[in-house]
Amino acid sequence: MASITFRFHDGGRAAAGYRGSTGDCAVRALAIATGIEYGQVYDAINVIGRTERTGRRKRSTSNSRMGVYRIAVERYLAQIGGWSWHSCMSIGSGCTVHLRTDELPAGRLIVSLSRHYAAVIDGVLYDLDECSRDGTRCVYGYWRREVTPGRTISSARARSHHDR
Repeated sequence: MASITFRFHDGGRAAAGYRGSTGDCAVRALAIATGIEYGQVYDAINVIGRTERTGRRKRSTSNSRMGVYRIAVERYLAQIGGWSWHSCMSIGSGCTVHLRTDELPAGRLIVSLSRHYAAVIDGVLYDLDECSRDGTRCVYGYWRREVTPGRTISSARARSHHDR
């Protein structure tokens, strides 16, 4: 079993002037994996959250501080482009991929875990805490940055800034 290397990273939260702790794992993971500034991601997720619908199953909307639904992450990544979803589970399949280096592909990933999102870049977990549970934590799926000719992270950054 190849455990994953962990590196502490707040996604740029402190550098952006935010203090204290909060439930911002999606914003951190998005900022780390995309290379877009924390404050920009934070604001964009809140804008997306204001357009979400609520109902019996979903009583609140995505919020950068309190939690982000998968649909908001998907919408954000669609806005900046270049990311695709890869499911690791299906109904009745059980856990097939764990948060371990030997079970995840190389590249920039935003992994979806139980009640958490984290960034994994080339086999290194970037987060506030080592959340792999010694390589036993199940990965529900991940978004992967697809490399396309002429598209770089800096062009995604410029596009995101332009779209604001």
